[in-house]
Order: sequence, then C-alpha cells, then structure tokens
Amino acid sequence: MGKIHVFEHPLIQHKVSMMRMKQTSTKDFRDLAREVITLMTFEATRDLPLKDVEIETPITKCTAKMLEGEDIAIVPILRAGLGFVDGMLSLIPNAKVGHIGLYRDPDTHEPVEYYCKLPADIDKREVFIVDPMLATGGSAVAAVNFIKARGGQNINFLCLIAAPEGIEVLQNAHPDVNIYIAAKDWNLNEDAYIVPGLGDAGDRLYGTK
Repeated sequence: MGKIHVFEHPLIQHKVSMMRMKQTSTKDFRDLAREVITLMTFEATRDLPLKDVEIETPITKCTAKMLEGEDIAIVPILRAGLGFVDGMLSLIPNAKVGHIGLYRDPDTHEPVEYYCKLPADIDKREVFIVDPMLATGGSAVAAVNFIKARGGQNINFLCLIAAPEGIEVLQNAHPDVNIYIAAKDWNLNEDAYIVPGLGDAGDRLYGTK
C-alpha cells in the first residue's frame, strides 16, 4: 500500500512560499523549483536499499555503506515536470530519464496524451514521476497507467502542490503508489486550478504568460 508524505521541512516550506508569490521572477521560480525538488528527492529516497562494501580510506580498510543499486528512473510529465529533472539528477546522476507528454483539455479538464518514451528496462527500476501540481489527478493517473502498461511496478509520484481532490483520485486509482507532496492546499476552483496554488507552473517556469 502506498503512503502519502507531506514534507514539513522548514526549507521546503519557505521555498514553496516564495514560489507562490506572484512577483517571483521566472529565473527565481526556476531556481527555487530546482532547490525544492532536490530537497524532496533527499527525503523521498531515504529508504533506498544499502549494501556493505569494502573500501580503503587514506588511513585504513573498512566496511562502508553504499547504494545496493542505482536502478532509478525519473519520469517528468511534460512540460512543467522538466523543470525539476536537473535537481533530481544532481543527487541521482546515474538515473535514467523518461518523458510523458500530457496536456489538460480546457473544456473537459481530462488529460490527453501526445508523447510517451520510457527506459526499456522500466520494469526493473524504481520510478519517480515528477509533476509540479496534483490538481484533478487525471494526468497523474494517466502517467501511472502508461508506466504500468510498460511493466513499471515500483512507482512514486512527486509534486510541489496537491489538492485533496487530486490526492483522492490518484490514491483510489493506484493505491500502491507513494505520493510525496511539498504542500497540501485547500481545494480546486471552478477552473480546476489549485487554491491558493501558485498559478500555472509551466508558464511560470518558462515565462510563457
């Protein structure tokens, strides 16, 4: 059974609050996104398995802990998820990166797929799907569906901001997926935007609005 993790670390909360501010520039928003996802990755990977290895320091030989394997895949949901990949790779440089292209139909608010490219060995990897927002949950559910259809099993979902409605939808559709959230917000408005939220994450990352 997957778990929901809402991060309460002061640095994460502080940086997310700065991202919410409408006067935050595109550059600062980008920098904060990278910093927040790096902190979230640090927390989300704390249960990765370790193994004992024999190493030699400048002083002596000893047994030390190292990752048992680095079989990790990072899968951003395009386009906004791309802004978080570099921060994750700074901690997990050997991870493979897939991409899932989805957009939300402005009338139905349902996700529409236009691209999906995943590592060939996705079935052997721990997968971290990345999307800044978990709003209606439609895109998150679709992304997990695509990965499971290609053999992925050990799946985590990382997002900055989540609405209760989206959390419920993702949990009901995929109860085995771990959900990592920097901030849980109030609700969705009539346009299916998260309130108070931070606006359109893609537009704010890339300066397109």
